[in-house]
Amino acid sequence: MSEIKIPKADYAVVGGSGTLSSNFPANLPDEDVEILADNLHFETPYGMSPAIRLFRVGQKRVLTVKMHGWRSGVTRADASRQVFWTFREAGVKRIISEGGVGTVNKLLDLRDFIIPDDYLDLSVRKDVMLDGRYLLIMRDALCPEMRQALIAATKKRFAGRVFTRGTYAVTDGRHFESPAEVAMMNGHADIVGQSIAPEVYLAREIGACYAGLYFTVNYGEGIREKWSHQDMADIFYDDAPMIGEIILETIRNVDADDRHCECLDLRKETLLKDVYNEVSAKG
Repeated sequence: MSEIKIPKADYAVVGGSGTLSSNFPANLPDEDVEILADNLHFETPYGMSPAIRLFRVGQKRVLTVKMHGWRSGVTRADASRQVFWTFREAGVKRIISEGGVGTVNKLLDLRDFIIPDDYLDLSVRKDVMLDGRYLLIMRDALCPEMRQALIAATKKRFAGRVFTRGTYAVTDGRHFESPAEVAMMNGHADIVGQSIAPEVYLAREIGACYAGLYFTVNYGEGIREKWSHQDMADIFYDDAPMIGEIILETIRNVDADDRHCECLDLRKETLLKDVYNEVSAKG
């Protein structure tokens, strides 16, 4: 194992395309934000972790990683496990994820925010877990308490449309979805992206609350006119600081230990614990 000890932190931010260009939170002017350590890598059972940053918001310690830990030469499944294994070892209790998404609901426009309350997993990355010792009940998979804090922070800092519920459909990528795939999702989901699963499962497995903030950056194929790659680039560069500020505001307003949700209670000990213990003993 690495000689670098994993630092303790109650909060984590899984950065996506929304904060990538802002070097979150380095380029934000907040006086109560300080980067404590940078470019940290930790040995995990699933390989070396991506670069992780430790910072504080006031007295609250936060770990953050860029682009969900995705990088060349590492499967997205292993990248997710590396990140969430590290979060578990750090004692993380609250996780905020963000990213750019495409529209499925025809009523959505570019630069709409959505804080989803449900998801539809259409990926093939189903068997992504840390040790399988828990039965994960996926009711209220997106923490209601954290969602309300994200909604309040977004409305405070954004004058556009904020949708307070919706369903996020997950596909594998890295390609975008075809018109037929988007048409199939229409009526069952509102936005489409590639990151909320397996993260939502892994967050529940480590007993952490998880919620996400998503910015619509392209129209799903066949929904409206053809979208422009330049439009997407403009959104990434222009709006990244605002997205970072929303996340910091949410962390300030959410206590790590005073939880009034069911997230931890919806993780149950598996009935197959003897099987898993036997396998672990032989391993």
